[in-house]
Amino acid sequence: MFLRLLSRQWILTTLLVVLAMGVMARLGIWQLDRLEQRRTFNARVQAQLDQPALDLSQALQTGAASQRELEGMEYRDIFVSGEYDFSQEVALRNQVYENQLGVHLFTPLMISGSEHTILINRGWVPFNDFTQGNLDRYREEGQVTVRGVIRVSQERPELGRAVDPTPGPDGQRLESLLAANVERIAAQTPYPLLPVYIQQSADSTWSGPPHRADLELTLTEGSHLGYALQWFSFALILGIGYPFYVRRESETGKSSAQYVRSA
Repeated sequence: MFLRLLSRQWILTTLLVVLAMGVMARLGIWQLDRLEQRRTFNARVQAQLDQPALDLSQALQTGAASQRELEGMEYRDIFVSGEYDFSQEVALRNQVYENQLGVHLFTPLMISGSEHTILINRGWVPFNDFTQGNLDRYREEGQVTVRGVIRVSQERPELGRAVDPTPGPDGQRLESLLAANVERIAAQTPYPLLPVYIQQSADSTWSGPPHRADLELTLTEGSHLGYALQWFSFALILGIGYPFYVRRESETGKSSAQYVRSA
């Protein structure tokens, strides 16, 4: 049978079948890689969700959390007190709340008892208020306490590939951005910012706007394992079925030839 698969009549088809099996097996391995990545992500997130809320002021003062360590704490609950600097506020475009277009307000918070400053995603406001410059009504003056979730900087929006321009030689300031790019915002802010930001959580005592929403996380493994098994099954079926197909076709050809000779 092996020699028949490599015969002049079947060699090209055999090579195509082997190639197809290789592609199917590679797709199965790719799905297993995706599954492992998903499991690693889920484990990392769950580890942060299991941690108590981080007191950022205390952590910075005691050295319990360095700036670099904060980036590894994404999705951990956090709280901090301070005062907002609305002169450096920027908006995150293309945000939707109850089917209405708007922006999220990103405002630096000067942390009490510290020289550090961190960006706060204070929530959603209508797009018209942003374009018409009516954001003063959403200011929260004086000392505030923010509770939320640690998020890391993003160079691109979750949907789309566009990026915000880098600062030009004239230090061009952006009033709005496409992504929550902390580094880009820090480049136009007259003081350093911590490398992460806080997505402020919903509060039953706050009616908004800005409208705040709790971060929704779905820690599942998805369909990667099922897809992997499907691709491996396709490769196995093709590998087992192809030799039987060749043998059947060869036997059919012999029978036809014998019938012609006898006729």
